[in-house]
Amino acid sequence: MEVLVSAALTVVGLVMLCFGGNWLVSGGVAIARKFRISNLVIGMTIVAYGTSTPELAASIAAAGEHSAIILGNIIGSNIANVGMVIGIAAILVPLVVSRSVLRKEIPIMLGVSVLLILISIDGELSHYDGILLLVGLGVFAFYTFKDAMKQRQENKEKEIEQGKNNVYAKSFGLIGIGVALLYIGAILTVDNAVILAKEFGLSEKIIGLTVIAIGTSLPELITSVIAIRKGHADIGVGNIIGSNIYNILMIMGVGATLGGVMIASDVFIDYAIMIIFSLSLLIAIKTGVINRVMGVCLAAGYIAYLIMAFFT
Repeated sequence: MEVLVSAALTVVGLVMLCFGGNWLVSGGVAIARKFRISNLVIGMTIVAYGTSTPELAASIAAAGEHSAIILGNIIGSNIANVGMVIGIAAILVPLVVSRSVLRKEIPIMLGVSVLLILISIDGELSHYDGILLLVGLGVFAFYTFKDAMKQRQENKEKEIEQGKNNVYAKSFGLIGIGVALLYIGAILTVDNAVILAKEFGLSEKIIGLTVIAIGTSLPELITSVIAIRKGHADIGVGNIIGSNIYNILMIMGVGATLGGVMIASDVFIDYAIMIIFSLSLLIAIKTGVINRVMGVCLAAGYIAYLIMAFFT
């Protein structure tokens, strides 16, 4: 009975994470559009930050005692974002991607991933490592702010003051509800996932890499697919790249700063797989289009990774 209750509460927590992240994104995007920011920048900032919030909430809930979940969640989410989200999205609709993504954003994502590996070599992500990652987050935020100013589009349509106030009120309301759902959902997900892990003899790292990683990647999947189906591929792809960067700099930074994270030697295998998936995205985007064949390859690669995670 306890297992069934924990499983049900885990599902409830994941659903709350999904809805909370989605509403947070909806409110954030509405506000961002008022500042006339380009689709790519919206995807890499407001949307990416919003869809990364479930990972942040889950990691804060797991900080300290369950630090293995934080590491598994971040690595698993970054792999899921490319393999599951981009893979499924590309299968549905071939993705036409701006070449600027190839020159700037993906190299940044790869660079951040390499930084995480380098500071993990000593077997621990200390408080100082966490601060270093948060400093990196500040640098990246400054970069995206400058990019937003460059790409800001001219909008000659005058806004009606009353309508603008209504948009802001609704948007901030969605953000508030989203944050509340994320907080409660994170606690339910982490606490009950740990109970399930112990019942089935699975390590916390495996739970983080699979159940929690997939659950907290659902907002990325939903948001990216919706954006791509509406013809905004830059938002969808920018969301994934931005989320992967935030997962390492912001979420791992906060997790390490709060309680430190121990690094087991077998994690470096998962690190390598994360880099391989990132490189595959770089290769796919080089042609300017992520086609259905590449989408199938990414999704199949992710399924193979899940099988390997459970049976090794």
